[in-house]
Amino acid sequence: MMIPSASPQFLAGHALQEILERAAPILGRTNDLAVPTRQTAHWMAMMHDDTRLVDMNLPGTHDAATWNYSAERQKELEKYTGPMYPNFVFRCQDRSLLQSLDDGIRVFDLRLGYNPGDDTIGFWHGRALLSPTTSFEDVLFGLYNWLLSHPTETILVSIQQEEGSLTTYDKKFETILHAALSSPLAQRFWRLQQGQLGTLGEARGKLVLLQRFTYEFLSDVGVRHEFGIHLGAAKWTPNGADIEIVYNEAPKRVAYIEDEFKPGVPANSGTDATISKKFSVLTGHLEKAIAYGAPADVEEGLFVTFASAHANHDKIPITPNVRLCAWAWLLRSNSLLQVMALGDGVTAGINERLLPWVQGRRGQRLGIILLDFYASQTELLETIIGL
Repeated sequence: MMIPSASPQFLAGHALQEILERAAPILGRTNDLAVPTRQTAHWMAMMHDDTRLVDMNLPGTHDAATWNYSAERQKELEKYTGPMYPNFVFRCQDRSLLQSLDDGIRVFDLRLGYNPGDDTIGFWHGRALLSPTTSFEDVLFGLYNWLLSHPTETILVSIQQEEGSLTTYDKKFETILHAALSSPLAQRFWRLQQGQLGTLGEARGKLVLLQRFTYEFLSDVGVRHEFGIHLGAAKWTPNGADIEIVYNEAPKRVAYIEDEFKPGVPANSGTDATISKKFSVLTGHLEKAIAYGAPADVEEGLFVTFASAHANHDKIPITPNVRLCAWAWLLRSNSLLQVMALGDGVTAGINERLLPWVQGRRGQRLGIILLDFYASQTELLETIIGL
């Protein structure tokens, strides 16, 4: 057997592979990519450098890190969290971050909290710990590595501390998070401009920060918000259908956000009423994006629309991807009725309704659209980005 000669490149390659393997429960693996050269992996290459990011259609994934949260995975992790609701209550995706990038996704919604031991920051959805050994920095390395192979692309990353996680938010958390975002390596891969999104040409090969947290303990950093745009948690109205956040005062730049995750219908209204209400809210917001003409005092208008929703007050609850006929029945059966994003076989879900709606508005500016289980409609991403 021939033993490869040692070299700095050899060692660096092995170190990177070790990091990527640690990141895999959240990031995925490159060998999961069935068609790594597909057109959607490089779709931004067809766009002009001077295209403003706020004028683009950017598909994203809501709670992007939940794709690997299977029933088996949940059972492994209950030693850290204790008993939990069934895994489908927390799972919003079924494609890894790497698969999503090659599919054309360019915005990730990531929710953070301490990993067990409180020495690293990892990924949560509510009370669900998603991987006890994968750190935020591990996944950043994976995204950096993907960008090196796709230098025409950019990735927008929404980061927030997950309030419902079983961890605390303190100065140590902020210090770890800030270190990950300000290291010399991070400065090579993040777009470092503050308070603006700018153009695609300026962002190619880089990550763009959508900061959904505020530095509360690192006071100097909190004042400066060093780069990206600040959409702090205090400004983000819970369950808001029409949120407006000024992320830069002069010149004025504004984010217009729809994030109604609990459709406002009376309790026990049923599946169709719940999905229809959410669909009406999200398409109403997309219509605003299409019709938007920036006021004279606004330089940049960013539209962010969540197609996702996960809860109502039905006695038989509706989750991102399933409607339960009964909790006890479900626990005895692996058969899940697809509802909120995917429908239940009778009632069409959000994704099925959204595809023809977007097809009828091909070429219109929609902004950022955050989806659950986007792969259920094979043409959805290509239609949003205009391929």
